[in-house]
Amino acid sequence: MDIILNEIIKTADANYKSFQKKLLPTINEDTILGLRAPNAHKIAKKYAGTAEGEEFLSSLPHKYYDENIVHAFILGASKLSNDAMRDKIIDFLPYVDNWAVCDGLVSHLKRFFSSKEKEYDFVFSCLESEHAYTVRFALVALLTYYINGEYIDRLLSIVKAVKSNEYYINMALAWLVSFMLIKEYEKTLPLIERGELDTWVHNKSIQKACESYQISNEQKSYLKRFKRK
Repeated sequence: MDIILNEIIKTADANYKSFQKKLLPTINEDTILGLRAPNAHKIAKKYAGTAEGEEFLSSLPHKYYDENIVHAFILGASKLSNDAMRDKIIDFLPYVDNWAVCDGLVSHLKRFFSSKEKEYDFVFSCLESEHAYTVRFALVALLTYYINGEYIDRLLSIVKAVKSNEYYINMALAWLVSFMLIKEYEKTLPLIERGELDTWVHNKSIQKACESYQISNEQKSYLKRFKRK
């Protein structure tokens, strides 16, 4: 048995598995072992940059959800160059099959995305994928690392262009728009006023923005006027 998988199995928690199953309806529950995040981080930190870690990153596809989580965390903890990291991400994305691994991967790539402009074209290319979680990866990356005055015009074009029937793409799209409203309200507001998004994404974007304490009561009242039936 792979040394990293063996550590995952030894530290997995059956009770936590029951909790995780409820959060991950899109994957087979038999692939969930119940590894808690702190233990996943410990394993990732232990093996990042080691021969065992490199072998694990190359051993795709993994059998278990928990292996994919550790894979994402190892990538985040590694000291690879951006070019090497990008290749590893490209290799991994086709095997990402749920929101937790997708979003966990993005959140652990702070060093990679410190070179925002260098990686923008890569992120944009992911939006063109036919794989739902590759598209979600791009949207969550834009949400996490690119919402500022420098990129807002590009983001406005992107959110109008992305069209999908996939729930986890549309939810990420709505989260992105809601954060754009929170951080760049005046620039993003015309998108809502002109009704340029699909109805579900439009309404969910307004809902999520209005749940934020960073939006004023006056702004919330105004946004709610544009809710569609």
